[in-house]
Amino acid sequence: MILFFLKRIAGGLLALFSIATLSFFMIRFSPGSPFTSERRMPPEVLRNLERAYNLDKPLPVQYVLRMKGYLTGDFGLSTKYPGKRVDEILLPSFGTSIQLGVLGFAFSLLVGIPLGILAAARQNKFSDHAASSIALTGICVPNFLLGPLLVMIFALYQKWLPVAGWPENFSPDELLKLILPALTLSAVHIAYVSRLTRAGMLDVIHKDYIRTARAKGVDERTVFLKHALKNGITPVLSYAGPMAAYVITGSVVVEKVFNIPGMGQHFIDAVFARDDAILMGAVLIYSSLVILLNMMVDVGYSFLDPRVRLT
Repeated sequence: MILFFLKRIAGGLLALFSIATLSFFMIRFSPGSPFTSERRMPPEVLRNLERAYNLDKPLPVQYVLRMKGYLTGDFGLSTKYPGKRVDEILLPSFGTSIQLGVLGFAFSLLVGIPLGILAAARQNKFSDHAASSIALTGICVPNFLLGPLLVMIFALYQKWLPVAGWPENFSPDELLKLILPALTLSAVHIAYVSRLTRAGMLDVIHKDYIRTARAKGVDERTVFLKHALKNGITPVLSYAGPMAAYVITGSVVVEKVFNIPGMGQHFIDAVFARDDAILMGAVLIYSSLVILLNMMVDVGYSFLDPRVRLT
C-alpha cells in the first residue's frame, strides 16, 4: 500500500510538471499579449508593466522563475486584476466549483440509476425506449447548447426556474437556481449511468440466484431492488470514479452559461484577457484534483473487488 502511494505521488508530480511546462509554452507561443488592447500604450508604460511581471526577461528565465514560484506555492500575480495574487482570486471561487460538481455528481446517480432500473424492468417496452431516448439526447447534445435550451424552456417560456445565478442563502427560491446548472452538467453522465445500470441489471436478472428467488415467490420489486441491484450496479461503481473527476472539473462552460462565480468563470475570463497566471493556476488546480480523484478510485477498486491488488 505504501509503495503504491509513493509510486502514484511520484507519477502525479511528474504529470503536474509536464502539464505546467506544456501550458507555459503553449501560452507564451500563442499570439497576443496580456497588455494588448485597442488603445496603444506608451512604450514606457508597456516596458514598466513587462518588467513588473518578468515579461522582459528571456523565455527560459521566465520559465525557471514560474516553476520556482510553483515549488514555493507562489502562483504569481494576475495581469487582469493588478495587485492581486492568483490564489486570492481562484481559491475563494474553488468552493463554488466543487459544490456544483458534487451536485452534478449526485444528479447523475440519483436520476441515472432509477432510469436504468426502469428500463431494465420494462425491457423493450415504452419505458425502456423512453429512457433510451433520454440517454441518447444527453449524450448527443453538448452542455454549451443544452444549457441555453433549458433556460429558454424552463426559465424564459415556462418561468418555473431562475435564468442564472448562484444561491445566496438556503431559501427555496434561491435553491431553485441550482437545478438547471446541475442538470446541464450531469446530463451526459445521467445518460451513461442509466445505460450502464440497464445493462448490468439485464445481465444479473438471468442468473440462477434470481431464478431461485422468483421460484420462492419473491415479488418482482424485491427481486430487482434487493437481489439484482446489488450486483447489477457494479458497472456504475466502476464508472463513478472517472465521472466524479470529470463532473467536478468540467464545469467551466456551465459556470459561464449560468453566470456562476466559480473557478471556471475566472478561467474563461482569463483566456480572453490573456492572463497566463490565472490560466496556469486553474489548470494546475484542476489537474491536481483529477490526479487525486483517480488515486482514490484505484484505492476504492481494491476494496470493492478483492481481486484487485495495489502494486
